[in-house]
Amino acid sequence: MGTPDLPSRRSPDRIARARQLRHGDNMAEAILWIELKASKLGGHKFVRQVPIGPYFADFACRSAKLIIELDGSQHADSEYDRRRDEFMQAQGYSILGFWSHDALKHLPSVCETILAALEGKLAEDTVSADLRFVMAKGGVSA
Repeated sequence: MGTPDLPSRRSPDRIARARQLRHGDNMAEAILWIELKASKLGGHKFVRQVPIGPYFADFACRSAKLIIELDGSQHADSEYDRRRDEFMQAQGYSILGFWSHDALKHLPSVCETILAALEGKLAEDTVSADLRFVMAKGGVSA
């Protein structure tokens, strides 16, 4: 039984919010989820719209401590996203971010990059026009 003072990770509000996000209107997330669900990508298990602290990760591979974020152009230079990434990084997660249109138009390349991160082949923070990889504090945990 949980401690009454601590909010449950499985609170009805958080469950409802995660469901709302999963059933949203994001075609890029739906297409990438087809590749990630049922351990299709290299045998790694992913979950979708998982709460991590006050934030929700688009996709997370808990065993590899890797989060995948798909963002639209409205997220460019987002202070909220920086805070989210810093929080998740402090929880031991590495974050791999792509633009949503890349998941729609270049899905094989996106999947190859995710596999490279899962296999520890991305060894340093990377920020470019079409990719963002922020390693967990203390390095890769794959």
